Amino acid sequence: MVESKPTSTGTASQLAPDEMRGLAKRLRARAQSVLLRHQPEQHDLLTAASHIEQFANISAEILATAAAVDRLSKLLGIMGGA
Repeated sequence: MVESKPTSTGTASQLAPDEMRGLAKRLRARAQSVLLRHQPEQHDLLTAASHIEQFANISAEILATAAAVDRLSKLLGIMGGA
C-alpha cells in the first residue's frame, strides 16, 4: 500500500484558496492605489494578484476533486468494490 506523505520541506504556512483570493484582492487594491499609479511596480502587483488568483482557483479545484475521490473510494469500500 502506498503511503501518502507531504513532499514540501519548507516551514512556510499553507494558504487556503480563500486566503489566497484575499491576498490577491489586497495586492490588486494596492496596485490600483494613487501611490502606484503609472509606476512599474503597479504592473508587477497586478500580475502577481492575477497569478495568485489563478493558483487559488486551481488549488480549490484540486481540493474538491480530492474530496470527491475520497468519498467515492469510501463508497466503493462500503459496497465491497475496493
